[in-house]
Amino acid sequence: MTDTIAPSTIALRPDFAAIAEWINPGAKILDLGCGDGSLLRYLRDTRNVFGYGVEIDDDNLLSCFRNGINVIHNDLEAGLSSFASDSFDYVILSQTLQAVRNTEGIIQEMLRVGKEGIISFPNFGHWKNRMQVVSGRMPVSETLPYNWYDTPNIHLCTLGDFEVLCQQCNARILERSVMNKHYRPVNFLPNLRGMLAFYRFESRD
Repeated sequence: MTDTIAPSTIALRPDFAAIAEWINPGAKILDLGCGDGSLLRYLRDTRNVFGYGVEIDDDNLLSCFRNGINVIHNDLEAGLSSFASDSFDYVILSQTLQAVRNTEGIIQEMLRVGKEGIISFPNFGHWKNRMQVVSGRMPVSETLPYNWYDTPNIHLCTLGDFEVLCQQCNARILERSVMNKHYRPVNFLPNLRGMLAFYRFESRD
């Protein structure tokens, strides 16, 4: 069991807190597409983890250094060959899945270098997205804020899509958490009512 995070911390970044609840204190973490290092810093402060980030954007790399985060300049699409198998307790891909091209390959690499993987992504199956598609427009929402012509998102998916992908990648889903735009849990009709999905998984091998 993991420790309970203070309510004030959860209110500050509830999406980070949802991931932190699955992280054992003192764990070794790899955060893929870590951005400015905010999640790793959060986990360091609340879970006392030791972690590395992987990031390609130069501005984000500089922000990681300023945040005191260990970061490696690398392109996720090139794979994680610089890391040995089972090097980390958890490998995290937070709201980046929809922006990568080699989705299956990245999940397989997460399972190779980490004992467990944690992924979060915006749920394309949310009812507002469906309604916009039915009306003839590409969705724009709180979790998908870009227009079709300037979006970095290339592989949008629903909860059902991701769970099928896990089966294809030989991944066993350990836990799932689905939240609405206020980061409150959604248990009833999550693929229709949930805006953001979190999954914790491991290899079946």
